[in-house]
Amino acid sequence: MFTRIMAVVLAVILLLTTVLTSLGVMALRTRQIDTRLEELRKEAREIAYLAAQSSGSTIGYLFGQDSAMLQYLNWKAAEVYKDFGACILVVDRTRRVRDNFQSAYAENPSFVASLNGKELSEALTRVLAGDEIDVRQTIDGSPAFTVGVPFVQDGMVLGAVLIQTPAQVVEGGAAELIVPVLLVALAALLVSGAVIFLLIRRVMRPLRELTGASRAMSEGDFAVRVQPGTNTPEIAELATAFNTMADRLSLVESQRREFVANVSHELRSPITSIRGFIEGMEDGTIPPEEHAKYLSIVGGETRRLSKLIGDLLALSRLEREDAALTLSDFDMCEMLRRAVIRRVSDLEQRRMELVCDFFEEPCMVRADADRIEQVVVNLLDNAIKFTPEGGTITLSTAMSKELCTVTVADNGVGVSPEDAPRVFERFFTADRAHTAGKGTGLGLSICQRILEMHGQSIRLLDAPEGAAFAFTLPRS
Repeated sequence: MFTRIMAVVLAVILLLTTVLTSLGVMALRTRQIDTRLEELRKEAREIAYLAAQSSGSTIGYLFGQDSAMLQYLNWKAAEVYKDFGACILVVDRTRRVRDNFQSAYAENPSFVASLNGKELSEALTRVLAGDEIDVRQTIDGSPAFTVGVPFVQDGMVLGAVLIQTPAQVVEGGAAELIVPVLLVALAALLVSGAVIFLLIRRVMRPLRELTGASRAMSEGDFAVRVQPGTNTPEIAELATAFNTMADRLSLVESQRREFVANVSHELRSPITSIRGFIEGMEDGTIPPEEHAKYLSIVGGETRRLSKLIGDLLALSRLEREDAALTLSDFDMCEMLRRAVIRRVSDLEQRRMELVCDFFEEPCMVRADADRIEQVVVNLLDNAIKFTPEGGTITLSTAMSKELCTVTVADNGVGVSPEDAPRVFERFFTADRAHTAGKGTGLGLSICQRILEMHGQSIRLLDAPEGAAFAFTLPRS
C-alpha cells in the first residue's frame, strides 16, 4: 500500500512539475524575446535620432563619411550588428538608402541574400508614414524579425530606420534558459519527492502497525494494542478508536467465554444430578422405598433445567435485531396487583407482608405489557427468594411529567457493595444466591434488556436494608 501511495504521489508531483516548468519556460521565453525586441527598438530609435540630427546633406554620407556624428553613427551600427547580426537600412524621404549590407553579407551571406525587396519596401512605406513596427516573418523559409522606427524632426518624418535580424539571434537567448530551468525543476522534484517520501513513511508507520494489529486481532489475539503516536491528530484518533474497539472486543470475548462456561456449568449441574439419581435407582443403589423421594428431587432439577433453558431462549430472543415490542397503554398499578395475585401463595407460605404505595391511580403507561409483566415477576420473585420469612416487600410508583418510576424493595439480605456493579451481568449470582434453587443469574439481565428495548433503564438503589430495584416507563 505504501508503494502504491508513493507512486501515485510522485506521479502527481512529476505531472505538476512538468506542467509548471513548461509554463515557466514559455513565460520566460516570451519575456526574453520581448526584452531583446525592446533592446532592438531602443537601438533603432537611437540610430533614428542620430540620423535625424544628421539630416540634410549629411544623411547622404551615412556609413561612408568621416564626421564625428557619422563616426558615432557608424560605431552604433557596428555595435547593433555585433549584438544582433542585423542588417540596417537608413532611408530619407527622398528614398535615399544607406545600409550595412555589404559588411553583413561578408559575415552572413545567406541571411542577406534571403532579404525580400518587396517586403522591405512595404515595411519602409509604413515606417515613413510615421509608424513603429516590429514583426516576425519568414524570409525564404527562415524566420526573421523586422524593426522599423521613423526619425522625426520638428514634427516631420525625415526618414526611417529599418533593422532586420535572424530570429535565432533574438530567440536563441531564450532557448538557453530551458536547461537551467529544467535543472531547477528537476532539483525541486527530487527534493520534494524525498520530503514527501519521508512524510508519507512517517504517516504510514502507525497505519502499518494498525494493519498488523488488525491481522492479529482477526486471528484471535484481542490483547494487541497500538501506540496512538503524535504524527497527526487523525492518526492518533484512529489509533485511540482502534484500542477502544480492541478493549470492547476483548471484553466481549471474555464475556462470551464466561457465558459459555456458566452455561456449561449450569447445564451440567442438574444433568449430573438427574443422571446420578436415575442410575442409582436403576442399579439398586437407591432402594425402591426411597424412589419417590429421589424422583421428587429429579423433578425439581428437571424444572430448574427447564427454567434455565427458557431464560436462555428468552434472552436470545430479546437480543435479536428483529426483536420488536407491542406497545399499548395500560395501568401499571393493576399490573403490579396481578403479579402479586400470581405469587400470593408464596407470600402467605412465607408469612411475608406486602406494602403497595402507589402515587396515583390509575397509573397509565405506554409499553409492551407482556414484557413489563415479565420484569415485574422477575423482580418480585427475587424479592421473595432473598427475603427471610416474615419479611416485608414494598411495591411503589412515582410519577413525573413524562415518566413513571416503579420500585420493588425488600428488607432481606441485600446486595453487598462489591457485588452491586455486577448484579445485571449474566449468570452472576451473589453469595446470597449460592443456595441450590435460588436462580440462574439471568433474571436481572432479561429485565435490563427489556427496558433497554423501551429506551428506559433499571437500577439498583441504595437502600438502608435489603435490596431495592427501580425502573422507569414513559407515561401514556
